Amino acid sequence: MAKPVIIITVFLSLLLLIQNNNAYDFMVGGSGDWSLASTAYNQWAEKSRFQIGDTVLFKYEARKDSVVEVSKDDYNNCNPASPIAKYSDGHSVVKFNQSGPHYFISGLVENCKNNEKVVIVVMADRSNHHQSPSSPPPAPAGEESPSPPPAPATEDNNPTPAPNAGCLTVMSFVYSIVALVGSSVLYVI
Repeated sequence: MAKPVIIITVFLSLLLLIQNNNAYDFMVGGSGDWSLASTAYNQWAEKSRFQIGDTVLFKYEARKDSVVEVSKDDYNNCNPASPIAKYSDGHSVVKFNQSGPHYFISGLVENCKNNEKVVIVVMADRSNHHQSPSSPPPAPAGEESPSPPPAPATEDNNPTPAPNAGCLTVMSFVYSIVALVGSSVLYVI
């Protein structure tokens, strides 16, 4: 009876070890700097592709600024009074758990009015869809089907890894070993 339990535990630990971690860590604006010196945030966000599970890092002076996630109206009006979330530690990491637009402004109204704000659009999660996208209908006889639009020019929009991004793999391995040893000890007792 002991062998099947240990084999199952080893198998589950290995599954934890080889988990698929496709999330990226972005730095706001490409550098992580959240200040009036870097106000091209929306240009950066439009060039990046955010997905559920990704994070974005905001770096700023904790006593002088903050990051506030707000509604679209509060974003447009630079109104931090009714935040969805507020970050003020100077090294704020925001994880995206749902798709759609996320609106961030400076906690200082004047900074927000001077474009210290960003809209980050997180793409919809399509991982549960097993169907391939439908093809366009065939062109009527005698007509050519339209050619696809040209691919957009690409820039290096790869996310910048946050410090210690590889730490998740190491931690996953450590947790797997602890789970294996712990379950083995419990079974022996």
